[in-house]
Amino acid sequence: MNVRLHPLTFVVGAVRELVALIAAGATGLLVGGMSTAFYFTLVGLALGLLFHIANWMTFTYVLHDDRIELRRALIGRSVKSIPRDRIRGVDISANLPHRLLGLAIVHIDAGADGGEGELNAVSLREAERLRRVLLTRDAEAPPRRVLARMRRRWYVYAPLSGAYLLTPFAVAGSLLGTLYNLGDDLGLITRERVEDFGHDVVGLSTALVLALIILVLVAMPVMSVIAFTLFNWDFTVHERDGSVVAERGLLTRRSVSLERRRLRGVELTDNPFERLAGVTRLGALITGLGDAAHRGRLLPAAPRRVAESLSARVVGNIPGPLIAHPPAARSRRVTRAIAPPLGVAALAVLAGQPWVAYTCAALAVLAVPLGLDRYRQLGHASDGERLTVRSGSLRRRQVVVEHSAVVGWRIRRTLFQRRLGLATLFAAVGAGDGGYSSADMAEEDAVALATAITPEWLTPFLAPTRDDGRRT
Repeated sequence: MNVRLHPLTFVVGAVRELVALIAAGATGLLVGGMSTAFYFTLVGLALGLLFHIANWMTFTYVLHDDRIELRRALIGRSVKSIPRDRIRGVDISANLPHRLLGLAIVHIDAGADGGEGELNAVSLREAERLRRVLLTRDAEAPPRRVLARMRRRWYVYAPLSGAYLLTPFAVAGSLLGTLYNLGDDLGLITRERVEDFGHDVVGLSTALVLALIILVLVAMPVMSVIAFTLFNWDFTVHERDGSVVAERGLLTRRSVSLERRRLRGVELTDNPFERLAGVTRLGALITGLGDAAHRGRLLPAAPRRVAESLSARVVGNIPGPLIAHPPAARSRRVTRAIAPPLGVAALAVLAGQPWVAYTCAALAVLAVPLGLDRYRQLGHASDGERLTVRSGSLRRRQVVVEHSAVVGWRIRRTLFQRRLGLATLFAAVGAGDGGYSSADMAEEDAVALATAITPEWLTPFLAPTRDDGRRT
C-alpha cells in the first residue's frame, strides 16, 4: 500500500522556507518599499506552499517484504527500490521544528550499491516502525538494552579536542563574512568606514587589547563546551533489534543505527591532552557505512575505562598487553620527526637566511620528544579472535578488528627498513578506512602475526624452518 509523508510536512517546509521569504521581503523593500516587499513575500509564500503540496501529493513509499520503494510522480514517474538486505543503517533525526510537531526524518543508507533514501517527514512512531522493520532480520528481536550513556560532567572534556575548541569561532567567522558581504552589497560598508574602523582598532590602549585577548582565551573553552553540549546532549548508546543505536543532540536529535552483523571492530582515538586526562573517543568500524567519522561515533569523549568497557560490549575485549616494537623503530621514528625541519634549515643556510635556519633547528630539537613518543605508542597484539594495532602521537589511533574482518595482507619494506630489519604490516579490512597498518615491526614478527591470524593464506608461501626454528 502506498504511504504518504505526514501532512504536517507543509508546516515543516514553511519553517524551512522562512529564511528565503525574509530574503524575498528584504529584496522587495530595497526595490520598491513596503508594498513591494509585501507582494514579494506573498508570492514567495504561495510558490513555496504550492511546491510542498505538489511534493507531498506526488511522493509515496511502499514497504515490501524484501525492499522499500520510494515513488515520485510529478511530471515523470520514478521508482527507487532499496533491497532490505543491502541496508547498512537507518538514521532518525529531528531538528527543532520536527521535534515540536512530533515528526522525524528517516535516512536509509544502503551503501554504494543500494544508494540512499530519505523520508521527510514522518511521525516518530512511523520512523521507529520503519527502523525496526528495515533492520530486524529475526522474527523475535531482543529488547532494548542500554550499553553506555554520557554523563554531564564529561562535557568539560570538550576543550581538550581542537575540533570543538575552534568550531564556535569558525561559525562566528563565517557569520561575520556573510554579514560583511551583505553589507557590501547593500552599500553599508565603504572604504572610508573600513579605514575609520581600522584607525579605531589601532588606537586602542594596550590594557584593552590585553583584556580582549584574555576574554577570547576564556571564551574559547566555554564556547567549545556549549558547542559540544549542543551536538552531544544526552549521548546514549543502546542495543535494539540487532543493532547498536547511538542517539545524541539537543536542538537536533539524531539517532544512528549500526547493524551488529556489519560491525567489524572499533577505533579509539585521542591526542596528548586527552591522554593526560585519561580521555578517549570511540568509533565503530562498519562495512559500507557512509560518513563513518560522524555516523560511526560511539562515544565523543569519555574516560578510557568507559570506552574500553563499551568496546568490550560491542566487539569483545581489547587484546593486550601490546607488544612493543624493536629498538630500531625508535631511531626511525626520531629520524622521521627531525628530518623535515633539519632539511629546511639546511636550505635556509644555503639561501643565506640564518633566522629561518635557527628556527628550524629549534623545531628539530623539539621534534625529538615527539619522535620518542611516536615510538612509545607503537604496538600490536592478538588474542586469537581480534587484532589490535596502535600508532600516532599527536593523533593516536588504536584499532581493534575481528580476525574474520581481515581480507588481505601487505608487508612493505622500504630501503631503510630493510637495513634495520623492519617491516610495515598492513591489514586490509572491509570497513572503516579499508585497512590499518602496524609500522616498523620486526620482519619475523610481521610474518608471524599474519600467519597466526590466517595460516592458510601464508603458510604455502613460507620457506621451511631451520633446525633453530627460524624460517630461511
